[in-house]
Formats: sequence, structure tokens, C-alpha cells
Amino acid sequence: MSRHAARPPGDNTDLDWCHEAVQGVSRTFALTVDVLDEPMASYICVGYLLCRVPDTVEDADHIPPAEQARLLHEYDRVLDPAADTDAEAFRASVDEWLPAPDERTDDWEVVASTPRIVRTFEGLPDDVREAVTPPARELVQGMAMFVERYADEGGLRIQSREELEEYCYYAAGTVGTLVTNLVARGNLSEGRRARLYDTAEEFGLLLQLVNVAKDVYDDYTEEDNVYLPAEWLAAEGVPQEEVVAPEHESGAAAVVRRTARHARSFLDDAQTYLETVPTTDGNTVAAWAIPFLLAVGTLRELLARPEDALSDTGVKVSRQEVFAVVTEMTGASSGSLEDLREDIAGEPYHRARGGAD
Repeated sequence: MSRHAARPPGDNTDLDWCHEAVQGVSRTFALTVDVLDEPMASYICVGYLLCRVPDTVEDADHIPPAEQARLLHEYDRVLDPAADTDAEAFRASVDEWLPAPDERTDDWEVVASTPRIVRTFEGLPDDVREAVTPPARELVQGMAMFVERYADEGGLRIQSREELEEYCYYAAGTVGTLVTNLVARGNLSEGRRARLYDTAEEFGLLLQLVNVAKDVYDDYTEEDNVYLPAEWLAAEGVPQEEVVAPEHESGAAAVVRRTARHARSFLDDAQTYLETVPTTDGNTVAAWAIPFLLAVGTLRELLARPEDALSDTGVKVSRQEVFAVVTEMTGASSGSLEDLREDIAGEPYHRARGGAD
């Protein structure tokens, strides 16, 4: 049965649009949704888009910080079941900041379609909405707090390791909790449930720290945000405002490497999470193992060439490796996570398995 056919009967126009939209805003999350079965595929897809709206607003350097914070607080009220703010009101508030329709990126098309996403979310079962709403609101509130904290700077300027982890918690640890709330709705032993929640945040932190390390150039040049901690940069003699300046490449690369190593410290807990996650309601281990293993591959590349994160060269795993990992995880008998992690940490997986380049 196809995933489309497995959706509930009736008009699924909005839900189908959400599945198309997620393909455009995140290659990694699109892979995850594609490897989930229904109904979890739709739950995760819609929940992710709910979180993508504030993420796009928070990253927009053309919106003044005070206005960003106001919009984020308004969006939080949209998600609050006890508030009377609706998605159409938020859409009207954000309208002046939207690019023209023919100039919108996929991310801004999602923001423009907030009422459609919220309407789709409100059509999901009660227990699904109750699982998604608290962590999604925590994400929004955390983003608003950070925007307000650095309102006078024009963009975020993370100061310390502790603040970096705080930011990563709001940006991604909350998403780990959201996913866990959804997959843990069934009957789980107390030990298994505790193990899931003990490692959910670390799973999210791993993925976000990898993004912080690999996206330094784009974060600074496109969004005016610097997530590499000021104290780490200062230790290498790098002013935070000159993080991508060629004359500071060596010092900044050392901080990229340090950030990647810090991300690596969360791998064990993230693996424990994957080994614990239940496969109910269409959830699959492969869906979450794929971003985990791609993070392992990205860390390999970051540690080998951290300077690439400081220019438009960028750091990423190849399409061939992505294909090889997805093929392995969706095959009839994939290898153990431990073995796959070790293989990918050593070299690109399509080469480790003798695949074609």
C-alpha cells in the first residue's frame, strides 16, 4: 500500500501539500518523512512544518529583532489552545515581511501558508496535538528569548558553550522531545520510556551542533548569526565579527573542529535513543537512523576539513553517500548501528561498501 493510500479517507489536499512542502525546506527531514509509514509520516511532517515557521522568522535578517520577537510571541499564541489568536491573524502580521510571491523561497512559502499548516494540524487526533504542542511552543518561546537577548546586536552572538547548548536545546532538543512524545504514546515499559526521554534531548543536540559547525559561513553572511561561542573564538584570537575573514581562517577552523568534537560527544546517547525508539503508528528506526548516520558522515568531513565551513565551499556529505546510507537503512537486513557508525566515521559509506561514485 502506498503512503498516500494509507492516509485517512476524505479530502487530503492540505495534508498532501504539507508532504510536498517538507521536500523543499529540508532534505534531511524529507528523507525522514519518506522512510516513515503512516500515520507517523504525517504526524512528523506537520509537526516539523509547525516548527519551521518560527525558525524561518528567527533567521530572517531583514526583519528587525523587535519585530521578530513580536511575531514569534504572536505565533506562540496561535499554538496556545487557551489563546484566541488564530493563524490568519499571524499571517496578516507577517505579510509585510514576506517576499513577493515570485521571489519566495520554499521556507517563506511555508510561512505564507501558516493557516494551511495550522488547519492541517488541528485536524490531527487529540493525543497527537497534545504531544506536539508543548515542545513546539517551547521552541518558539526559546527563539523569541534569544532574539530579544541579542536585539541590540542585530543577530545572535553566542558567548559560551553553555549558551550554545541552551540555544541548541530550544532549536532542536525540543524537536527531540516532540518526536519522543509522538512515538511514546503507546504502552512502553517505564525503563524504556525513561531511556527515551533521557536521550531525546541529546539526539536533537547532536544534529543541531553539527549544523552549527558546518553552516558557519551561511549563518553569518545570510542571517548575521554567529553560533560559534565568543569565548572559544577569543581563545584562538578570532573576533566574533570576523569569523569568516580569510586572515582568521586557521583560528576559526580550530573552533569549527572544537564544535564538531563537542557534537561527537553526543553520539553515544543519540545511538542509545535510536536503539530504544519503538516502532508504533508507522514509526521506523531507519527514519531516525538516517539523519544520525549522515551526521556521523558530516562530522567526519568537518574534522578533516573544518576550514570549508568558513567559505561558500561548505561541508556536506555527497549525494552518493546519502543514497548509500538510505539504501542500507531501508534494505531488508541493514547492519547494526554500531557497525554502520564505525564504517561511516572512517570513510564515505558508498566507498566503504564498494559502491559506485
